[in-house]
Amino acid sequence: MAPKRVKNPGRSAQYYRDNPESYRKKLKYDTKSNKTAKDRKYRSELTMARAKAGLKGKRPDLDMCHTKGGKLKPCNAKKNRAKGGGKRK
Repeated sequence: MAPKRVKNPGRSAQYYRDNPESYRKKLKYDTKSNKTAKDRKYRSELTMARAKAGLKGKRPDLDMCHTKGGKLKPCNAKKNRAKGGGKRK
């Protein structure tokens, strides 16, 4: 199921809302990328951590984010996804 549309989208979300062709291109790339074994393992680890923390199904606004020490902690989903990790910096 797709996430709900927020009232105050970030810059990227606003861009893709205004440019549907770019959004389709992004979806095609994301679909291919998300099928890799590395990405599937990464997502499964975060999903298990959410379940263990008791967030699964109760707090859709929280993600599990990585700290500098490598541990996981709950944090705001919008801010966590805006970080992008080392690959985008």
